[in-house]
Amino acid sequence: MEKALKLSVLGGGSWGTALTLALAPRFASIRLWVFEKDLAERLQTTRENDVYLPGFQLPAHVEITTDIAHAVPGADFVLCVIPSAFARRTYAEMLPRVSPSTIFVSATKGLEHNSLLRMSQVLFDVVRTPHIAILSGPTFAREVARGEPAAVVVSSEDRVVANKIQQAFSGPNLRLYTNADPVGVEMGGALKNVIAIAAGVVEGLGMGNNTMAALITRGLAEITRLAAEMGGRPETLAGLAGLGDLVLTCTGDLSRNRRVGVELAKGKTLRAITASTPMVAEGVETCASAVALGRKYHVDLPIMEQMHAVLHKDKSPREAIRDLMERTLRSE
Repeated sequence: MEKALKLSVLGGGSWGTALTLALAPRFASIRLWVFEKDLAERLQTTRENDVYLPGFQLPAHVEITTDIAHAVPGADFVLCVIPSAFARRTYAEMLPRVSPSTIFVSATKGLEHNSLLRMSQVLFDVVRTPHIAILSGPTFAREVARGEPAAVVVSSEDRVVANKIQQAFSGPNLRLYTNADPVGVEMGGALKNVIAIAAGVVEGLGMGNNTMAALITRGLAEITRLAAEMGGRPETLAGLAGLGDLVLTCTGDLSRNRRVGVELAKGKTLRAITASTPMVAEGVETCASAVALGRKYHVDLPIMEQMHAVLHKDKSPREAIRDLMERTLRSE
């Protein structure tokens, strides 16, 4: 029965491609929607994503398309892996072709900039279906593409929806745990990218393990405070979608957000850093949204506030670290 299920993946970046590779053995029919026409043409010929995830071959049964009207009809699951800045527009384009029975899985770790909505909220705002879940956890695309074992969380307010995704997506190299706290899971996935930029700053300034451990611990405290104020559960942030993802993104060399922080510490401008790669570091845009949410919910976010000043107000990374250390003393 599982082999008869149909999957559509929206987004041909590194994570969308990696998830397609990981899930290919689980589905007899997969359509991968790619925005860039030139990349899609090469994928159809070479089966390799030479821009975002070179070195891996997509299986023959994965159909590549740039036509979103063709990508989603008949799909049992639509896996959304689109940069947050383009999510709403893409969802609106697919809407006329959506089936009422389709289950949507959001795997984008970000926030919508102006509305401050989580990605699953943006998706619901457009498609108006309760069949929505979030996929998140400590994963690097290249390692998932290589078939290295990984564990992630699938979260939905509808337990039946989460269970269906868990059964359909889980395999020998990808283990899914269900979770009933979409707010905590989604906020953990989005906000850890901001802390990872700070971790890159620590690395780029040549600071040691003491500083990194303090940053990760206090960063987790900030994420948990804000997520809890928004309705999430603190225990969720102690799991895969919180602490697990945070540690990975702050310490792993494959982290795009961490790399942004490293380059900032070396004196490069944000404009130069973002122009040097086609990859999207979601933490850059999420930082402003996180600070705005902190002010909305009256939550103290000192690390994220300092990263916002570094990213968007030309504050020097070293000065930001100093100001964090010289804040008013308090209890933990």
